[in-house]
Amino acid sequence: MIELKNVSKWYGEVQVLDNCTTRIEKGEVVVVAGPSGSGKSTLIKTINALEPFQQGEIWVDGIAVHDKKTDLPKLRSRVGMVFQHFELFPHLSVTENLTIAQVKVLGRSQDDARARGLKMLDRVGLMAHKDKFPGQLSGGQQQRVAIARALSMDPIVMLFDEPTSALDPEMVGEVLDVMVGLANEGMTMMVVTHEMGFARKVGSRVIFMDVGGKILEDCSTQEFFANPDARQPRTKDFLQKILAH
Repeated sequence: MIELKNVSKWYGEVQVLDNCTTRIEKGEVVVVAGPSGSGKSTLIKTINALEPFQQGEIWVDGIAVHDKKTDLPKLRSRVGMVFQHFELFPHLSVTENLTIAQVKVLGRSQDDARARGLKMLDRVGLMAHKDKFPGQLSGGQQQRVAIARALSMDPIVMLFDEPTSALDPEMVGEVLDVMVGLANEGMTMMVVTHEMGFARKVGSRVIFMDVGGKILEDCSTQEFFANPDARQPRTKDFLQKILAH
């Protein structure tokens, strides 16, 4: 579903991705972990070309992201993206937030877009809030609306960029529950997160990155957590710190 080959990126002199190579199969849930500043968010943003990259190749469902001729808006319409800070339109109601991209990007009728949007809103358990504005919702509810909005576009893959890090601790669970449901339904997902409980429970694989944008580990969740002694020293250090609590 997703393939990266030797992807490298620089901001000026600073290298933020270093020869990143991996494959994600249909239905896999891949957790991208690592310390702050290791390029995790940058990596997943290159997949739908929100971040340009200078070297390497990326394919999504056979479409070459790196090819100048690729219709990037069309590609992005098939790749659901959920951000850390929700990115909902504050002046639009929940229902309008769910329908606007369907109408403008996919060309759906207002009625079809509304029906699809409300179906996804119901799926994340927020139908009662369809006429509210984002500012009237909690952070957890806003993030669930953002997930419903992404799902309304019928994505082939979902990318999550630290979807719970801006939330109060008691709201984290309601967002993770929705993500667990998606994973159980077979949605292909790449999730940048510090929620190691989620990684253990739902992830099929863990990609561990370190400062400088290098992929140090790319292994099954079981291998990653169950056998820290077989991991690289940097990974082992990371695991000891986070699993001690």
